[in-house]
Amino acid sequence: SFGNPRKFTQLARRVARTKPIIAVKSGRTPGGSRAATSHTGALAGSDAAVNALFRQSGVIRTDTIEELFDTAMLLGSQPVPTGPGVAILTNAGGPGIMAADACESAGLTLAKLEQKTVKALKEFLSPAASVRNPVDMIASADAPSYQRALGLLVTDKNVNAVIVIFVPPLVTGAQEVAGAILAGSAGSKVPVLSCFMGSHGVPESLRSLQEGHIPSYAFPEAAARTLARAVSYGVWRKKPPGSVPTIPDLNSDRARETVAKALEGAKAGESRWMTSDQVEELLRAYGIRTSGARTATNRGEAAMVARSIGFPVAMKVRSPEILHKTDVQGVRLDLKTDEEAARAFDEIRTALARSNPSARFQGVTVERMIVGGVETIVGMTRDPSFGPVVVFGLGGVAVELLHDVSLRVAPLTDRDAEEMLREIRGFPILDGYRSTPKSNVSSLLDLIHRVSRLASDQEEVAELDLNPVVVFPGEAPCVAVDARVRLQAAAGAPGAATAKTAEARTSEVPA
Repeated sequence: SFGNPRKFTQLARRVARTKPIIAVKSGRTPGGSRAATSHTGALAGSDAAVNALFRQSGVIRTDTIEELFDTAMLLGSQPVPTGPGVAILTNAGGPGIMAADACESAGLTLAKLEQKTVKALKEFLSPAASVRNPVDMIASADAPSYQRALGLLVTDKNVNAVIVIFVPPLVTGAQEVAGAILAGSAGSKVPVLSCFMGSHGVPESLRSLQEGHIPSYAFPEAAARTLARAVSYGVWRKKPPGSVPTIPDLNSDRARETVAKALEGAKAGESRWMTSDQVEELLRAYGIRTSGARTATNRGEAAMVARSIGFPVAMKVRSPEILHKTDVQGVRLDLKTDEEAARAFDEIRTALARSNPSARFQGVTVERMIVGGVETIVGMTRDPSFGPVVVFGLGGVAVELLHDVSLRVAPLTDRDAEEMLREIRGFPILDGYRSTPKSNVSSLLDLIHRVSRLASDQEEVAELDLNPVVVFPGEAPCVAVDARVRLQAAAGAPGAATAKTAEARTSEVPA
């Protein structure tokens, strides 16, 4: 259990700047979460929220207890790596190649050795040896060769860490090589990991802290995974901590009044979806730009509203039971005349009655037609264990199919928001992929911070979906084209939401 997640985040961020924090969090799968609930542990939060919390706080997450000790063994005895460049030193080609594959799979890179390093290795290694990375000294390599080669690698400016692999041949003993690794790594400013393969395992001399502890692993894959975690931690620690930006042009009191009005008469814990007009008021209070949707409850009003907005317009069904409007044929686009608007109203009402007879038809929303731009999603959900979690990703109807999203626990710093944008796979689309123009990312970052502030201020907002948020090129600000907000009435003191039944829904959004 985390107790107070916000306090945990604050403390962890401060401590992790100087001291690594490693954690194993159970409840990764739905079955594991249920098991955690049935024991004395607190209710396990969603795994995505755990990852978000740890990523923000600099906490190193491991999947197993074994990996926890593997990582602690490295960070407790070696310097924190300053980059992803790895050199591999081995006396057997196969394990060296496997180590290289494992490193690249874990997000590490094989360092390109300096020419002076390559030249120095050639001076004493066998002509049959490979002096490129991985450095394969072949089976005839003795302990002095290990010591000399390792000494060269740890001083190469392109190398951020070294993995040393030893497969015992007939001529060289593991104990001798262990001593050579200790001598070769003496005074090293980069971490050194060893992998002693074979039935005898790790030599006792490597276990001795008095002689200088070198972490050792049974297989190169374990060494690569452990090193990758340490590298990620080192990258986090080098970055500035960031700060929560100030947003002057918002009115949280007006937003709170809108929420209170929407929950009027609600029982403690009761969940309600806000009407489209209430959603508009709430978003306006936080300076979030929308498409200016207006409601219409009959065909004549739909035509009149469309004319007043200005053609072309888009029309969408209004029903509290419908999350995915396109699934019930509840969306009509590019309407250009009064007649088209009136006909679209009738078609939407008929389509809803046919596809979902039990759904309540509350008219339609009419909004100006948004053309061009990149569709994204920005939202929040109130996790029962971690509080408000902000979500960002590529949006539109494909959001659940692609599931290309990132999450952070509110409140967000400027660094958090920037990382959210850049870590999704689809970020190049926003950044001007190939010949496409760059999108106004600054406007999108501003919107994410406004959602974070709303989530922190309004504790009775259980879910908020802005999908799609259309991001335009140039200086044009992004626009939330569609929005839904679910509230949950507080229990006890005003403003203290229970969130006990809040569903952590990061991808169940309307389209």
